[in-house]
Amino acid sequence: MIARMSILPDWRIRELAQAGMIDPFEDRLVRTTETQHVISYGLSSFGYDLRCADEWKVFTNAHGNTIVDPKAFDERAFIDFRAPEIIIPPNSFALARSVEYLKIPDNVMVVALGKSTYARAGIVANVTPLEPGWEGHVTLEFSNTTPLPAKMYAFEGCVQLLFFEGERPEVTYGDRQGKYQGQRGVTLPRL
Repeated sequence: MIARMSILPDWRIRELAQAGMIDPFEDRLVRTTETQHVISYGLSSFGYDLRCADEWKVFTNAHGNTIVDPKAFDERAFIDFRAPEIIIPPNSFALARSVEYLKIPDNVMVVALGKSTYARAGIVANVTPLEPGWEGHVTLEFSNTTPLPAKMYAFEGCVQLLFFEGERPEVTYGDRQGKYQGQRGVTLPRL
């Protein structure tokens, strides 16, 4: 018999978060703070909107003919900085990390999707699936697909996570000690 995976509703995400899956955890969808409107973050009906931290790596070609090679990554291709906002150059991208630290249970798989507010401004998010047993800060990639500079904000929503629960696989990410296990901060490609 094949087990089914089902998407998790708010109450089940809350249970898992309170057991340590998401830290810090925002129990509701936040759209305004005391001082301003924000791009929403926190728990929604069938997901959780992660926040971007204020740690950024912006892609640049300041060193001439740098080739982006995931097997031999040149860290000089990025400029690192901390700021509450970032401007991504036209047709370029930036890396960031989530505010939240996640510990994915052994029977849960997580898929991240970009938020429509950014997508409608030409900013596309890419995050690989978070496998069962993985933990760490989520490294986030944002591409500015426009011919104009694009702005993003730290400590506001940036991607929505969808959680799927099923049977525990034979080998989890934690079991095989995956190369991105326990990552903190913005993490570049590893072999």
